[in-house]
Amino acid sequence: MSESSNKEAVSKVAKSGLPASTDVESSLYAKREKIYPREVHGLFAALRVSGVLVLLGLYYIIPWLEWEGTQLVLFDLPNRKFHIFGIIFWPQDFFYLALLLIIAALSLFFFTALAGRLWCGYACPQTVWTEVFLWIERKIEGDRPRQMKLDKAPWTFNKFRIKATKHFIWIIFSLYTGLTFVGYFSPLRELVGNAFSFNLGPWEWFWIIFYGFATYGNAGWLREQVCTYMCPYARFQSAMIDNDTLVISYDTARGESRGKRKKGADPKNQGLGDCIDCTICVQVCPTGIDIRDGLQYDCIACAACIDACDDVMDKMGYEKGLIRYTTENMLHGSTAHFIRPRIIVYGIILLAIIASTFYAISIREPLAMDVLRDRNSLYRETNKGWIENVYIVKVMNMDNVTRRYHLTVVGLEGLSFDMDRQDIEVAAGSVIEIPVRAMVDPENLDKRSSEIQFKLQADHQIDLVISEEARFIGPR
Repeated sequence: MSESSNKEAVSKVAKSGLPASTDVESSLYAKREKIYPREVHGLFAALRVSGVLVLLGLYYIIPWLEWEGTQLVLFDLPNRKFHIFGIIFWPQDFFYLALLLIIAALSLFFFTALAGRLWCGYACPQTVWTEVFLWIERKIEGDRPRQMKLDKAPWTFNKFRIKATKHFIWIIFSLYTGLTFVGYFSPLRELVGNAFSFNLGPWEWFWIIFYGFATYGNAGWLREQVCTYMCPYARFQSAMIDNDTLVISYDTARGESRGKRKKGADPKNQGLGDCIDCTICVQVCPTGIDIRDGLQYDCIACAACIDACDDVMDKMGYEKGLIRYTTENMLHGSTAHFIRPRIIVYGIILLAIIASTFYAISIREPLAMDVLRDRNSLYRETNKGWIENVYIVKVMNMDNVTRRYHLTVVGLEGLSFDMDRQDIEVAAGSVIEIPVRAMVDPENLDKRSSEIQFKLQADHQIDLVISEEARFIGPR
């Protein structure tokens, strides 16, 4: 707020007789006015709907799918196993999660530098679920004018019935969304059965209600406020775009001066531009902005204003594209530079990390072994006078089938070892611990600490073998 505006506000306070803090606060924070986005049709609307159907389809369907008797995607936190498309990941595979987060961040940088807030307009969960809630609202309350008329009307039984029906469907849909979310962490088929029999645990109930409430609140009530006030991406997007980034823009040179006119009239004879000031671009905007005022952080790049304006231009017989995807340089007559150093660098790094991640997963061995020394004693002497070290060997079978393994210990002359169990059989996705006692004649020890190697070989699969180094401690 400027200094002159501040003085005007203080002057109004003095005349009103109210405490200064009260009026100044009301001048700084405007009450939210509900936005009624008008339904729009066109190329970008079809792309947005397609994105909603694909993303929500994947979200709601994937937990119901199984792979060899196991849910296709299941983050089994109690057992620390993460089933993803037939591959079992363990906490030891945290490295892959780090790579996934890096890929997500670089993808955001790449697509933002290329075409602005594509993520917000087509794939952000807030946008996707808000589209569904808006669709439900239109089906029950009607189009934009009917919704506005209904909200202004006094409360009657019919109004209560319509509003109650809408919120009831919203809540049911939200709770099912929360149930599906929990279904990624607890087998969904069992979860649904337990939910209908009211046999869920307290944490399952908590997360179903919490996630459902978040969906209902964000998509049903907050809507554009999440994008405008809560989302940090809206604040730092300007750091990732430049004058060659594709953004949704209004062609001021072509559109101004705006004004009403009859269809078929020549705007030049009236001293007007192509914009007929119908404000439909504002009516279809889910965040309620006027794109004609220039690029704003509130814009989520949904392109609804492009579809709406193109439809108006088509009816008026004007050329489409008054509002369009363009760059700042192109808008001012300069040459477009879509492929530029920033895009190339982001693209190369992104492709390299994606390729590396897939390669690392493809060569990943479905077997892991940890060797831990017994901390109770460094070593002990057997009845035969040999030096003995005790180890705990953890074998993790990260495969989808039960496997048997053969263990050997090498590294010192005359080294022998003994185990409580000779048959190392590990079920799919399981971990077993095996005490191993390694013994060696002290004559073969030339130093206090020697390096030995534990080698684990899968039966009937020669290429599935891993090794782990350990230290053998002696008296000298």
